[in-house]
Amino acid sequence: MSPTLRRRKDATAAPDAASPSRERRRTLSHTTPVLLLRAAHPRQALITAGGLAIAAAISGRPGREVGLVLATVLVGQAILGWHNDLVDRRRDATRLPSGKPIADGYLDPGTAWFALICGVLLVVPLSIQNGVPAGAAYLASLAVGLVGNVVLRRVWLSWLPWAAAYALYPFFLSYGGWGGDATGNPPEVPLVVLAALLGVGVHVLCALPGLVADHEDGIRHLPLRIAMRIGATRLLVLALAWTVLDLAALLVVANSVGLAQ
Repeated sequence: MSPTLRRRKDATAAPDAASPSRERRRTLSHTTPVLLLRAAHPRQALITAGGLAIAAAISGRPGREVGLVLATVLVGQAILGWHNDLVDRRRDATRLPSGKPIADGYLDPGTAWFALICGVLLVVPLSIQNGVPAGAAYLASLAVGLVGNVVLRRVWLSWLPWAAAYALYPFFLSYGGWGGDATGNPPEVPLVVLAALLGVGVHVLCALPGLVADHEDGIRHLPLRIAMRIGATRLLVLALAWTVLDLAALLVVANSVGLAQ
C-alpha cells in the first residue's frame, strides 16, 4: 500500500476510533447523578456552604462542627437548586438549550422531586444535629428560600426572601453546636443586618445572567428594574462592590464584637 493511500485510510478511520470516547463522555454527562448535580446549582451551593463553614471555623468552632455546618448547608442548597429548576422548567423550556437538565429534558422532573424529598429527609436531622435553636434557624432560612422560589421573585420585592434567608444565617451559627441539646446565644444585631444586606447583593449577582430572558418574560424583579435604569454593566460593578464591602464589614464587625452576644 502506498504512503498516500495509508494516510487516507488512517484519516478515515480516525473519527471512528475517537467516537467511542466521545460517546463515553456524552453518556457520563447525562447520567442521573451528574444531571442531579448540575440541577443543584453546585457553584452557588459550594460558595454558600463554604462561606458559612469558614465563618464557623473563624468563630472557633471545632472541626467536626465546621464539617457539620458544611454538610447541612450543602444539602440545603441542593434542595433550593432542584426546587428552583423545577419551578422554572416550563419557562426555561421555551429557550432550548437552556443549560438546565430538567428543562432540556435530560432529567425527569419526578426524579428531581424524589431527590428533593430525600434531601429534605436528610437536611432535617442534619440541621437538628447543630442544636435545636440553630437547626430551627437554618430550616427557617431554607423555608424562606423555597417560598421565595415561588412568590415575590417576579416583582420588585424579589430581594426580600434573600435578605430574610441570609439574616437567619448568623442565628444558625451563633446557636450552633454539636447535638440536639446544643444551645448558644443570639447573634450580634449588626451581623444580622449585614448578613441581610449580603443576601441582597447575592440576589443581584445571581439575577444578572438571566436579565434578558426575564425581561422578555415580563418579569420585573428589583435587579432588572435597576438594570433598566443604569445598565447591566454598571449594575454588575455596583453589585460586586456592594458584596465585597459587605463581606469586609462582616469580618470587621465579627472580629470586633464577636459572633454571639
